[in-house]
Amino acid sequence: MSPPQNDRTSSGRTRRRPIARARRIAERLAASYPGSATDLCALRHDTPYQLLVATILSAQCTDERVNQVVPALLARFPGPVEMAVANPEEVAALIRSTGFFRSKTSHLLGASKALVDRHRGEVPTSMEELTALPGVGRKTANVVRSVAFGLPGLPVDTHVGRLSLRLRLTDSTDPVKVEHELCGLLPDSEWGALSLRMILHGRKVCIARRPRCEECELADLCPSRRAG
Repeated sequence: MSPPQNDRTSSGRTRRRPIARARRIAERLAASYPGSATDLCALRHDTPYQLLVATILSAQCTDERVNQVVPALLARFPGPVEMAVANPEEVAALIRSTGFFRSKTSHLLGASKALVDRHRGEVPTSMEELTALPGVGRKTANVVRSVAFGLPGLPVDTHVGRLSLRLRLTDSTDPVKVEHELCGLLPDSEWGALSLRMILHGRKVCIARRPRCEECELADLCPSRRAG
């Protein structure tokens, strides 16, 4: 079913959804950051499980740091069978530099055990099954779906949330609401790549404290652009 073409603001007024502008934004970002979601993902991986591990570790951590940590971790515990029975202290020591290593250790072991017990060691593809894994929320599930499996998924991190507000593609700060609103603006085949392009743009140009509006290819489409 096609998404509705309008919705209601917090005051109850009906407003036209910015579908045409969203399309232009998506096209310009695609020109600046070409490639599929798999091409654009900075987390190095060869399998869905490796991407799941890397994405869990990426919470509050840079992709560069995760890419430094994951090879040694997977060399010691290459799959969910090995990770499910790993010594938590050994895992914690290997991932300590990613931050929040105690909770991440719990998530890695718990998710791996769930994969073994419920899915024969395979990473599932559905949102419901992915978010049922310990430590896996919608953002992580959407990364795995869009990057590892080429399925519809639009991860919303701080960059996507910030750009969506600045571009007036949403008026919400709730990640789930932002995800649903963005998904209603573009075909599902574009969701994953759009998210990663917004992340790249948020890191390079539309940065949090002082956006580089003078360099931004979206400036003429952005209601929040700063005067030069």
